[in-house]
This record gives sequence, C-alpha cells and structure tokens, in this order.
Amino acid sequence: MCLIVLAGAPFEAIARDEVVFAITLEPNTLDPTSAPAAAIGEVVHYNIFEGLIRIEENGNTSPMLAESWEASADGLSYTFRLRPDVRFHDGQPLEASAVKFSFERAQAPDSGNKSKARLFDNIERIDTPDARTVVLHLRHPDPHLLYRLGESPAVILHPASADQAGTQPIGTGPFRLQNWNRGHSITLSRWAGYRDADSVELRQATFRFINSFIDDSPLPPDVDVFFNLATRAVLSNRLNDRYQVLIGNSSSKGLVAINNREPPLDDIRVRRALNHAIDRAAIIQQVLQGLGTPIGSHFSPTESGYLHLADRYPFDPERARSLLSEAGFNDNLKLTLTLPPTPYALDGGQLVARQLADVGIDIELEHVNWTEWLGGAFKGNFQLTLINHVEPLDYDIYADPAYYFGYDNEEFRDLIDAHRNADNPRQRNRLLADIQRTLADDAVNAWLYAPQICTVARKGLEGLWVNYPIYVHDLAALRWR
Repeated sequence: MCLIVLAGAPFEAIARDEVVFAITLEPNTLDPTSAPAAAIGEVVHYNIFEGLIRIEENGNTSPMLAESWEASADGLSYTFRLRPDVRFHDGQPLEASAVKFSFERAQAPDSGNKSKARLFDNIERIDTPDARTVVLHLRHPDPHLLYRLGESPAVILHPASADQAGTQPIGTGPFRLQNWNRGHSITLSRWAGYRDADSVELRQATFRFINSFIDDSPLPPDVDVFFNLATRAVLSNRLNDRYQVLIGNSSSKGLVAINNREPPLDDIRVRRALNHAIDRAAIIQQVLQGLGTPIGSHFSPTESGYLHLADRYPFDPERARSLLSEAGFNDNLKLTLTLPPTPYALDGGQLVARQLADVGIDIELEHVNWTEWLGGAFKGNFQLTLINHVEPLDYDIYADPAYYFGYDNEEFRDLIDAHRNADNPRQRNRLLADIQRTLADDAVNAWLYAPQICTVARKGLEGLWVNYPIYVHDLAALRWR
C-alpha cells in the first residue's frame, strides 16, 4: 500500500458537511440482499443498512448491531446479543425477530441473495429466545461465519418494508435515501434518529455514476472522491494540488470468465489455450497503470490461504496455438467477449481481443450496460466476459454448476465439503491449496490480476479507507478538516 499526498495551494471553498463520490456503476437496486452487484453495498452498506457484524478496513470483525456473541465448542451454534439502542428509520426498535426474518428471507429458494449458498443455506435453525438474542444453529462449522455476516448480503431489513427495500429502503444506519436520480446519482441524507447521531458530521452524501474519463482531462470540480478509477485521466491528477491519491489492496479478482458449459469452451484444451494467450503483465501495466498483481486462481493475495499460481499458465502464444490445433482449431475459432461498462473492461477488452487474435482467435466485442450484463452474462448467456469479482473468500461459487461459469466438477465439490468439515486450521489451509490448484488445472477461467484500489480524494477529507476488504464507504466516519 502507498499513500501519495500532494502539497500545494488550498482548494476552492466546498460545503463542509457534504461529500460527492464518483463510482463506476449504478446499482440496479438498493437491496443488497436481493442482487449481486457490488455497487449496491458501496452506497447502502454501513450507511442505510447494517448487519450484526462490522468488517474493519484491516479485515478484522467487530460488533455492529450485535454487541457481543459466543460460539459453541463444536462451532455449530452462535449466540448473538443485540444492541439495546437500535431503531429503524421509522422509529421501530430492532428486535431478534427482524434478524430471523431477514435470514429466513435470504434462505428462500427465490431470494437472489448472493451469499445464499455460502452462508444462509448453512443455517439449519434460528432461535430467538428473547427480543435481544439470536441463536444460529449451523449444519457444519464455518470458520468464516463472522466475516460472512459482516458482508452486505447479511444486512438486517425491516420486516414490514423488506419488499420495498430496493427503492425505498428503511434500515438502521446513520443515513436515509433522499433521492435517486436514475442514470445520474443517489443522494443520502443524515438521519437525526441514529443512535450515535452526534458523531456523524456529514449532512449529505451523493454518489455520482461516472465510468470513464478522457485522458488527461481535468476532474469534475464538484466531485470529492473518485473511487477505484485507475485510469490515466485520474492518475494524472497526482500532479493536481487539490487532491490526494490513495492506493491500497482489496480482495478483488479480475478475470476473463469462461462459459464452461458451452462448446468449444467445454474443451479444457481451449480454456488452457486462452490462459496461455493472455499476457497478464501487459494488461496490468496498460489497463491498471501497473496497479495490480498477477493471479492464477480465484484467490487474492490478501485472502487467507492464498497460493501463488500465476505461473501455472505463462504467456506463451506458441503453446496456445498448439493447444488450439489439438482441439481442432487452426485460425478458425470465433468467440464473443461481453464487456460491462467499466473502465477495466472497456480498456482490457480491447487488449485481450488483440492478444487472442495473435493466436488465431477472432473475438467479437459485445458492449452491454450493467443491467444487460446482469440479465445476460451473469445468467450464463455468454461465451467470454471480462469482470472483476470483489467478494472475499468466494471460492465456493465454483461448487454450484448453475453459477454463470457453468463449472461442474464433483471432485471439486468434495474438496469444498472437506474444507467445510475440516477440524483444524492446518487441514483447512491444505484444502484451500487443493481448491486453488484444481481451479487452475481445470482452467475454469482466465484469472488476470488482483487489482489495487486507487482512490483520488480532495484534500481535507478524512476517514476514507485505503484498503478495501469489502467494497463499502463508511460515510459516518468521514469529516472535513
């Protein structure tokens, strides 16, 4: 991690109780329990909605709505004690019944909760012996349970308004939805009834949706924070005396996702050829301005149990051509690469297409908006797509054959089950290594990089995270100085 602070003349006068963020994608809903987009949590997590557990910038867990908890000796039950001073935005107190409702809603077959398989399906029973106590009984021990409860899909919804959470969210956080200007911005306003309202200095926060800049263009003067935009246009503002550049780490994994169920991508030789044809170092340098680390499986170096596998498929165009020839393709393979509207995809897609063309693969670039990507590629209707998975510890998505990659490997699912049931850290770490090697050997996807997080912020704004174990902006911690 490095922090670049630029000295210079004072910036123009700004409102000392407001902040404007630029983020790349517009959420398709404001309910993080019903849809997978990370942009949802960027806006609402910690701000409108809260969970039992809080994840700190260093990746540690701490109390949020739960003031304390204890686990049974066998790791199969957790008892949470709720804070006594929490109310929803409509004034109703938070009670254990709301936690039970939220988690059972997430367990429903049609819930759409992206943590359903890894978190909620593991909850066998939920007891609420009194209004402030919640007991989770698990099917199998989960060493990551507290962390998963700290992610945005585990926030607690108001039982009476959960169906409207996507557009009219009522939570327990320090901010409320003020306005959603579709296609442009979302504005939150401070809630006076928050349990610790006196500590919140911001009166208002706006999230603007900006996913591209013209190179070397000036930054929009009304934006205070540009989050995760490692473009030449943004980084050129290192020379601007009004901003500071924060560069940190995250659990993100950038990859060319491959539809394993669709011919000819169901042929491992083709998938391995794709991996050998892609020059990860060039992509990191040209697309991320060097702010990333090559990876070779679905783990970031920041995640527990990480195994360095970036050398499993070295950049080797000749090897790629040989594998394609073995699979029956000699300069006659045509594939479509679907690109969502993010800078890394728009810039990276062009480069990936050129690299694949060099080994005889004709790539058609398909540009889609975020809603189209979620309804198409994320539903399995794609061949290749360039995407960044930001969720930490999400390797178990590969155990679901219905997930959009279409990876169906019973031996891999056995590894996931063995890891879930492992009874000591050493065994769990060994199985994590086997999980990573299996994904790499099967060339399920072409993993590219673990990107660093680049945030450009107006000087004088304090409380921003530098490292992002999860994508969240804690507005209550921000203040102007």
